[in-house]
Parts: sequence; structure tokens; C-alpha cells
Amino acid sequence: MIVGAGEVGYHIASRLAFENKEVVVVDKDAQAIRRVADDMDVQTINGSGSSPTVLEEAGIKEAEILLAVTNSDETNLVACLVANMLSPSTKKLARLRGADFDDYYGVFREQAPHIETVINPEIEVVKTIIRLMRVPGAVDVGEFADGRIKFVGIYLGSDSHLAGARLVELPSIIGDRRLLIAAVVRDEEVIIPRGRDRLLAGDLIYFISEDQHLLEALSIFNIHAEPVKRVLIIGGGRIGYRLAVQLEEQSIYCKIIEKRADRCAVLSERLNKSVVLHGDGSDQSLLSEENVGDMDVVMTLTNDEETNILASLLGKRLGARKTITKISKFSYFPLMKTIGIEQVVSPRLSAINTILQHIRRGKVLSAISLKGEQAEALEVVALETSDIVAKPLRRVAFPKGAMVAGIIRKDHIIIPTGESIIEPGDRVIIFAQRRAVNGIEKILAVKLEYF
Repeated sequence: MIVGAGEVGYHIASRLAFENKEVVVVDKDAQAIRRVADDMDVQTINGSGSSPTVLEEAGIKEAEILLAVTNSDETNLVACLVANMLSPSTKKLARLRGADFDDYYGVFREQAPHIETVINPEIEVVKTIIRLMRVPGAVDVGEFADGRIKFVGIYLGSDSHLAGARLVELPSIIGDRRLLIAAVVRDEEVIIPRGRDRLLAGDLIYFISEDQHLLEALSIFNIHAEPVKRVLIIGGGRIGYRLAVQLEEQSIYCKIIEKRADRCAVLSERLNKSVVLHGDGSDQSLLSEENVGDMDVVMTLTNDEETNILASLLGKRLGARKTITKISKFSYFPLMKTIGIEQVVSPRLSAINTILQHIRRGKVLSAISLKGEQAEALEVVALETSDIVAKPLRRVAFPKGAMVAGIIRKDHIIIPTGESIIEPGDRVIIFAQRRAVNGIEKILAVKLEYF
């Protein structure tokens, strides 16, 4: 059951409906509910998700999971509280954005309303930004195995010696260096590549690397790391503030441009080392005046997407080494590369990734969407009676469009072959196209006789 038919609720409902799961969406906004009903095969109820009557009518007692993802923290909390009274066995996930709740996540879990997972999109998006800052040239960075494995997306340049090469030819080109390419995005389509497939200039290539070998892997793409020392944040809202606090802790020089004078006063009071400026971050003369060309990274984090896009383009034009742009509208994503913006973060997409991790069948440790929502990277624990263990991978009935990209056994990371055997308790990294996720869930699930 999903309470909230906004962007996050809509996209999760769409994903789950595509996977043939039974979904009920509840929202008091009739227009939002109509959009869901028109676009997908799910049950919809027009009413307040915090109302006991509405939740009972929606079938809360039969629901395995409740996702409370409206734009109101209070509504989400009350929806979970009411669900806890009516159906204590239903697993509850809530989106809470207010910083006032940060210290109480444990209380919400241990006491009523017993929310299993609190998702704060702002915290998740700051984590994404920090990861992108640390990996030069990357347009997407994910982590598996508690950060020991990085999964990185990089555009292949036309001057790269990998352009035009087939995957089977890579060992002869890169020598002893290890590179596992898990997915390729070409013309907005995700491809899970095989040995005969070629890499083309302009492809977005996702590869997996152990953290300690990441710089070596990046050097294959002619990318060399330079430490980030100076950062400009445009937009001093909640995300900008959270990020500035983290940058201060890492002793990175940080400058913030914020339009609202009262917010500037708050930021100046709360931050210790950051320079806070009152002004318009999309004003070219102001950016020139503040030497934006000397910045290692310019991050545009206002609540207005057009301002973010414009300020990022200006920052690049004025010489900033790298820009990271916050975008909320999913419809803008495919346009970004075309206009010259490669590194994009989205609080909504960060929230969706966190939610997916908790609603997948099997023991899923993390789930990351690739290229919007066309594919997923999953880190899972191989359970004793699932179909994935105790036989060579070539004999596992993987659905088309899925591959095992890595096996983590205790402290060892294994790059798998067809002869590799997964053992119970191994952590397994799987890449799957959207259509293959349902099949992956089936082979990960514990068989009923296990109970």
C-alpha cells in the first residue's frame, strides 16, 4: 500500500505494477489519483492516508508493506501510527524530510508507530553528492559491501582506446588491470553486455571496482583523481546546509550563495567556516566576481530546477572543473546530457532507491536504479534454500537481461565466471534490466519448505 501519489509514490507504484505486484495507492488529491489510475494497473483510493476508515477500506490488514511517501512528514507519521494500530504485522516505511526528526529514527522503530525504515531524501542525496565528489569523471556512483566495492558510471570518450573494442578484447587492451563492465547505456537504453558486444564512444559505461583499485580502474578511462579543495554551493536550503556541514567536517573550503536574506542569516549563525553570500546564483556577474572558475565543484541545489540548470551551465562556462545539478522532475533526466550537464542528483530518485532496497523479496542489502528506472543493481545475501546457491552459475536459470557482477565471501571479492558457485551467506551483486527483476526475485526467494 502506497500513501501518497506524488512523484515518489507514482514511480514506485509504476515499478511494482510492472513487476505484477498487487498495489493500492491512496491520496486525497483527486488529480494525482486519476493520473495513477490512467497510467497503470493498480487499485486507487481517493482519501486521506492518515484516516483509519480509508486505510481499512484500502485493505491495510492484508498489506505486507505500507509506504508513507506524501509531501507531509506529519501525514506520513500519522499514516504509520494508524496502520500500526490496525495491522501491527504490516511493515512500515516512511519518508520524513524534517531535520527535527533526525535524532528520533531509532525511537520510531522501537516504539509506536514501529516504522521499520525512515527515508530522508535529503540525507540520501547528500550521500550521493559526496560520492560523486570523490570519483572524478563519474556521472553515477554507488556502493556495495559497506563501501568496499564501487559501482561507477562514466561516459566513454571518442579518444579512449576502449572505443570500438569488444568486451572479449579488453584483457589484451588493458593488460593486467581488472575491469568488470556490468552495464552499458546507449541511446537511453540499458544493455547488460556479453563478450561479443562492442563499446562505442558516447556510451555510459557502468563498471565495478574494489575501492582500493578504483584509481587504477579510472586510469583505464584516462581519468586521474585530483582532490576537491574548493566548493561553491548555490542554494542554502536544507540540502545545501546539510552538505556544507559535511564539507566543513572534511576541511573543504565552502562558499554558499543564497537568495533569501533571512536564510543567509540562519546559515551564517549555524555554520562555522563556510562563507555565506546573499545573491542570485544564476547571476553571471556575481559568479565571475566570486571567481567561480577557481572552484573544483559547483553544486546547484536550489528548489528551482531551471535556476539549477542555468547556474550549472554558467559555472561550467566560467571554468569550474565540475558541476553537480539537483533535478527533481524525472522528465528532465534524458535532456541533461544533450545540454552539457552530466552529473545530476535527485532527492526523489535517492528516496526510490532506498525504498526499493526494503521492498524486494529475498535478503536485499541495497538496490540502485540505473538510468532513471530502466535497470537495477542489487546487493543480496544468498540464502540457504534459494535457487542461486550450490551450483555453477551457468546452471542457474537467470532471466535474460541479468548477470552476476560480483561475489563477496567474507573479506574476499570474487569476479565470477560460469563455473563459480555461490555459497549460502555470500553477498552477491546482480545487475538486471527492469523486465528481469521479477525473475531475479524468484530465484533469490527462500523456498517455503525452509520454514
